[in-house]
Amino acid sequence: MELNSAVPSFAPLPDRRRLLQGLAVAALAAPVIAHTAHAASPAPDAAPVTGRVLAMSDIHSAYDRLGPLLAALEAEVASQPVPHVIAIDGDSFEHGNVVTVRTDGVIDWAFLAELPKIAPTIFNIGNHDNDITTDLAAVVARLQRLGITVISNIIDTRTGAPYAPAAADVPFGPNRTLRVVGVVTNSINTYPAASRADLTIPVPGEWARANLAQAMAGAEQVLVMSHAGVSKDREILPLLPDGAHMIGGHNHLLFQHQQGRSQYAHTGSWAAAYTTLTLRADGTAQVTSTPVSATVAPSPRIADLIATTLAATLTPEETAVIGVSPAALSLGDTGRAVAAAMARAAGAQTGFIGHTTLGAGLPGGPVSRYAFDAIVRFDGKLMVAEVTPERLAQLMRRANQDRPIPFADRLGDFVYGASLDAAPAGPIRIVTTDWCATNQSEYFGVSDLAFTEVPDLRVKTVATAAIQHR
Repeated sequence: MELNSAVPSFAPLPDRRRLLQGLAVAALAAPVIAHTAHAASPAPDAAPVTGRVLAMSDIHSAYDRLGPLLAALEAEVASQPVPHVIAIDGDSFEHGNVVTVRTDGVIDWAFLAELPKIAPTIFNIGNHDNDITTDLAAVVARLQRLGITVISNIIDTRTGAPYAPAAADVPFGPNRTLRVVGVVTNSINTYPAASRADLTIPVPGEWARANLAQAMAGAEQVLVMSHAGVSKDREILPLLPDGAHMIGGHNHLLFQHQQGRSQYAHTGSWAAAYTTLTLRADGTAQVTSTPVSATVAPSPRIADLIATTLAATLTPEETAVIGVSPAALSLGDTGRAVAAAMARAAGAQTGFIGHTTLGAGLPGGPVSRYAFDAIVRFDGKLMVAEVTPERLAQLMRRANQDRPIPFADRLGDFVYGASLDAAPAGPIRIVTTDWCATNQSEYFGVSDLAFTEVPDLRVKTVATAAIQHR
């Protein structure tokens, strides 16, 4: 279902409390975004369920939701007496989380250790899974010691061997297995710099055309887990036989797409949702996404560990409140709010920020420095350029891909964009981050934008000031 995709504007407000209130009101007044979309319910006479896959991607050390997510997975498995598999599609760790770094990811590892106790668990390596432990071989070995099946098509340049098999069978009920195949992004500059020399990563589409058929051969049921991003996944999906399914990650999106009897889904990010793939005896399947609230009771398996670790690790400066939000914002609305703040600071009419520069959406209630660093993950310079009104319209058509759009138009890397006022007739000043300016062909679809640096302005400083309105 297509929903209205208009993008709200955000006007400056005189103090930090009114700023956050204004952002919340703007988000509530904005059209509904397909952030927690659900597939249609099966017909009453649908064939019996033969198994369910509970999938998630890009968790990024989201400690406010890991406990509730684990509780939700426990409840899902207990709710139906059918085989289950838990599928983690990469990027469980986050180097921007100071607690993760200072504790070597103790909470993440505790969460992962609990998953095989609930259901057989498969883990497809992503580009952030060696954020904390740089040697990816050590990460794979530790996951395997927990009883997790690891898949990856990354080659260790030190040995010439893959870090893990690209395909594996996981138990899926008595005398049945689920064949799972893993693919990952080859954008080497998104991996930890210290590890890049040890990684050989094939181009996803090329690898799939050369290897996917053999990897799927003889399987009774196939699930492809791709951490390559939507644009690369679009090359792989036509290679699947009808009735094989695919989970995607890396782009922090939440949507579903059906191709024949095959289901494809991106599963969201920051533990804000998980996706359920329900398989039936007649070969049909349904896919649904379920939001995870940070306010529900966490699983007692890790609740105490999370609370005590945060209390022991965070400094007073990091727990200090920098603003109070009367309502939570979606990730997309948060991105547009930050983009608007960048435009105001740079004297521009329109701002753009890369989708994965952001992590979590703005929470409701007090916003601490620690929470803010999960909202705006990366810092960087602000860069400005001038465009015609026609070019701006072109850029905006590619932006804000959290809205419902045709699968063929999904791009993978994209920007959240917001305009402060109606576009003038003449040249329009736009602002973005240095990352997006440098990689403009991926984010904007053009390579001729002439960006110049805005002196003395950086992304985190501008976003913080917008919240505090100093």
